Amino acid sequence: MLFTVIPFFASLYLAFTDYNLLNPPTWIGLDNFAEMLRDPLLHQSLKVTFIYTFVSVPLSLAAALGVAMLLNRGVRGLPVYRAVFYLPSLLGGSVAIVLLWRYIFGLDGIVNAFLGWFGIDGPGWTTDPDYALTTLIVLHIWTFGSPMVIFLAGLRQIPGMYYEAAAIDGASRWRQFRSITLPLLSPIIFFNLIQSLISSFQTFTQGFVMSGGTGGPAGSTLFYNLYLYQQGFSQFHMGYASAMAWMLLVIIAAFTAINFLAAKYWVFYDN
Repeated sequence: MLFTVIPFFASLYLAFTDYNLLNPPTWIGLDNFAEMLRDPLLHQSLKVTFIYTFVSVPLSLAAALGVAMLLNRGVRGLPVYRAVFYLPSLLGGSVAIVLLWRYIFGLDGIVNAFLGWFGIDGPGWTTDPDYALTTLIVLHIWTFGSPMVIFLAGLRQIPGMYYEAAAIDGASRWRQFRSITLPLLSPIIFFNLIQSLISSFQTFTQGFVMSGGTGGPAGSTLFYNLYLYQQGFSQFHMGYASAMAWMLLVIIAAFTAINFLAAKYWVFYDN
């Protein structure tokens, strides 16, 4: 009640008010939502968030599935490898890891030092608008540990007799993957997809730390949640920030609903 229900309804009320945290909220109706249609920075934040989500989520899930399939082949020391690959997912959203990432991809960072050995003058990956968002996408892909562990558990549940029968019939490894692994793993893929989509739409720490809270350079890392934070806690437009929060809820709910509707065409349940 204290930390979820009351704030939930309070933010719904504040979304229709002009509130600066210092004075009592004033009812303004739909003005905050109308302002969203005219706010170019909000449009930029939506663009950044959509690019980040629709590029990083598929690549991250593909990397997680690929590594899970390698680990599922019975390598020695599986618990160690599983822990090593899972660790980045625990730390990927932390301030320390983002600072480390900024150091690695800085103008004088490790990546440019490596490129310098081959005579390549690398850009400022975190300060160039053309590369800053890509750097954060790579960070997201690197933190594929959580879906990887879930994929690995799903792969362990696929009966080996299916692969044996397919091998006897002459099916190639690619055909086995396409006709056995993917269909039987589709519920796990669907679960990881929904989880990853929701998490990506809520990205904040990476953009905040990488840009120093500005969303720069040139708005290239201005995530939706970061702009919401700026409106609420830097400019004290708490009513507008509340409206933005509800807008984000609608966006996430819409994409979740679309995925559930599309699931019946590609998700296979064994029962």
